[in-house]
Amino acid sequence: MIVITAPTGNIGRHLLSRLLESAPAAGEELRVIVRDPARLPDEARGRVEVVTGSHAEAGVLDRAFEGADAVFWLVPPDASLTPYDAYSGFTLPALKALAAHGVGHVVGVSALGRGTPLADRAGLVTASLAMDDLIAGTGVAYRALACPSFFENLLEEADSIREKGVFTDSVDADRRAPLVAVADIAATAAGLLLNRSWTGDDSVPVLGPQDLSPNDLARIMTEQLGRPVRYERQPLDELSTTLVGYGLNEAFVQGIVDMKRAKDEGLDAGIARTADTTSPTGFEQWCAQTLKPAVLS
Repeated sequence: MIVITAPTGNIGRHLLSRLLESAPAAGEELRVIVRDPARLPDEARGRVEVVTGSHAEAGVLDRAFEGADAVFWLVPPDASLTPYDAYSGFTLPALKALAAHGVGHVVGVSALGRGTPLADRAGLVTASLAMDDLIAGTGVAYRALACPSFFENLLEEADSIREKGVFTDSVDADRRAPLVAVADIAATAAGLLLNRSWTGDDSVPVLGPQDLSPNDLARIMTEQLGRPVRYERQPLDELSTTLVGYGLNEAFVQGIVDMKRAKDEGLDAGIARTADTTSPTGFEQWCAQTLKPAVLS
């Protein structure tokens, strides 16, 4: 029995689709925790067990983890909370449920940066790494998917790209770093959940196929979209003021700012790219399949 949290989210929906294809042949049953079952894809209906509710709630987790062998754990950060509460606080009920039900394996979505000089001052990344430590401390076999920024973050810029030909971030325009498609993260998670021969706790970097800078992204988007796209760097103090103005928790906003600053200082460059850490989906391919329809719609 594999339990999937956040099955309708960016990563979870890709993971669910993959496991619906491959889990039956492996003799695995699937169970999902979801707030709104109506959001599940049609292909999942009648093929997965559904536990309705939030995976922050002890009662929901108690039902979901009963008889479970493995769990996919993803925390949807709540910007109304502090970074600690959004990650570790959210996860505390799961720690008790994992132990109570003897769950053997957990795969969690986390971030790059562990072991670097920036790890303890990287805002939301620091909070995510602390969450990993809590899960590993339960004694389960744990694999933290150490991810860089996602291609999909650019979908939030689709309107700006369409209307002004501009996307923004706060890192140096020539700062190259790994970037990854969420589908590749889901593929790595699926492989770990289906083949549970691993033990202990460790990180599994998922780095995409190449390091790219904002200027590289602008060039590729210009080529793929057939229209000029340029990068504008946003000062961190301006980003902070904007996010606080949206009503986000000030400590959470500081966590975002600290994460962005750490990334600009090389947080994501601490892992050497190898065949094992490289995932297949290229930015050109993702632009053509995902970003272009969003921008041109």
